[in-house]
Order: sequence, then C-alpha cells, then structure tokens
Amino acid sequence: MTPREYLSILHVAERLKDTPRHCTTSKRRVESVAEHSWRISLMAFLLKDEFPEADINKVVSMCLIHDLGECFTGDIPTFLKTNSDRETEDTLLTQWVKSLPANISETMLALYAEMDEQKTLEARLYKSLDKLEALIQHNESPIDTWSANEYDLNKTYAFDTVAFSPWLTSLRQAILQDTLTKIEAEK
Repeated sequence: MTPREYLSILHVAERLKDTPRHCTTSKRRVESVAEHSWRISLMAFLLKDEFPEADINKVVSMCLIHDLGECFTGDIPTFLKTNSDRETEDTLLTQWVKSLPANISETMLALYAEMDEQKTLEARLYKSLDKLEALIQHNESPIDTWSANEYDLNKTYAFDTVAFSPWLTSLRQAILQDTLTKIEAEK
C-alpha cells in the first residue's frame, strides 16, 4: 500500500467522525459513529481475560470496521433500518472495499463475511458488543433524549444475541438493571 492509498482510506473513514448516531452522550451531545466504533473496540480489548479462547485482536478489528458502510449512507437506527437500506449500505461498502489495495481488501472482505455469518466466537462477540454498547450509551444519555419505543426496546434488545455466553448474559442483565433504575428514577 502506498502512502497515498493509506491516506485515501483514512479520508473516507474520517467521515464517521461527522456521521451522527441516534443516541446522545451523557452531556447531550449527539454521538458519532466513530465514537461508537471506538468504544466497542475498547470493550473488546477489555474482554481478553474473559474470553481467552477468542482472538481478541480479530474482534477489535471487526469492531473497528463494522460501521464503515455508514461512511456512504449515514447511520439509520436499527429499529428504522430496512432491508433496502442494508442492501444499499452493503453494496456501497463492498464497492469501496474492493477498490482498496488487494491485501487490505481481502482481509476486510473475509472479516465482513465472518461477521455476517455469525458462526465464530469472534463474530458473535463483535455483534454482542455492538448491540450492548448502544444500550449502555442510552443508559448514559439523559432519558428525555430517548424515543418512545426505547423504553421497551432497552428492556429486551440483544438478549438473544448474547445468549451464547453466560458472561455476556450477566452483562446484559446488569445493563437491564441500569435501564430499569433509570426509568424508575424518571417517575
């Protein structure tokens, strides 16, 4: 990869710094996709001892690249995203990834395929962290920034995704307790 190719990749990825997500931070600032990707990467890094059988470096890589398609489409909350939205994002992302230097393209395409299949421990960890981080962020954001459907969604979302892991299931239960405490405090 040449320095120019390297810079080109970074210039596209920089878009995620300016791509807002549905959630706000604890100080009411709209969160960016880049911030979400950073935190799930940190979450993966911190789980090395909890999942010694996992290739945590691979999980971190998945977390870092998982939302690059949003460079082209923006972020659409999961409860609003249609199959058409997913197809458009996947098509634009794949076109871009295939235009990258061969070694980078091959690595990323393999990671995306593994992430989509959800068969490996690493792929299931990444997907769990992606969903759990959104719940954690909602619990950290002021409750008046929540949409009406999030009161119920935050109680049920991602339990199926984490069911493969007792540790992640316990984490999801702790997040649920934080959600319930937050909702109760509003009353």
